[in-house]
Amino acid sequence: MFKQFTENISGNQAYLLFSLCIFLLFFIVVTIMLIRIRKPHIDHMSDMPLHDSQPDLSNSSKQ
Repeated sequence: MFKQFTENISGNQAYLLFSLCIFLLFFIVVTIMLIRIRKPHIDHMSDMPLHDSQPDLSNSSKQ
């Protein structure tokens, strides 16, 4: 089936097939990374904004 598809590729269809491969490869890599990530790392990253030692007051407007 794939042999017939690849034999009839012409011009712009090669770009479409290449972009589809890149798209699938990206999501496969992201899925593997999400499966392999450790729970302590997720907890640490989710708590980071809550454990700020000093609040940033430089952007607040003074009236």
